[in-house]
Amino acid sequence: MFSIEAVNDTERHDVVDQRLTADNADRSPVMRSLRDTPADDDVPLEVYATDGDGELAAGLVGRVQYHWLHVDLLWVDARHRGTGLGSRLVARAEETARDRHGCVGSRVETWDFQAPDFYRKLGYRVVATVEDYPPGVTEYTLIKSLAPKG
Repeated sequence: MFSIEAVNDTERHDVVDQRLTADNADRSPVMRSLRDTPADDDVPLEVYATDGDGELAAGLVGRVQYHWLHVDLLWVDARHRGTGLGSRLVARAEETARDRHGCVGSRVETWDFQAPDFYRKLGYRVVATVEDYPPGVTEYTLIKSLAPKG
């Protein structure tokens, strides 16, 4: 007999996270080799641009883990879109991820009305689509190699 509850519980959340991490390490030699190393840490990586008045003009919020950059948020003020500012932020994040954190790839999720073409122009390729997420919208997952060229 089980009791099943739909609740938010920080303590049980942490237990599930710890147990899944242990199970993953038991089942995967790769995950086992990464466990308790710097690559296992979820490290914030943020890049911001301010204008001449010191006002926030754009920002990229991401994180690095398992030798990958995860771009979580990218925003450019409407007044600065089309100027290359977003591309510069992504390039700086990729460079920092590769050079400071040893990242070999980058990934991002974006909706069809946001920026899939923007990321394609930066060398990202679509590896997954989720239609109707949310209903009427398509979500794209894109990745890019950050391996040094040459």
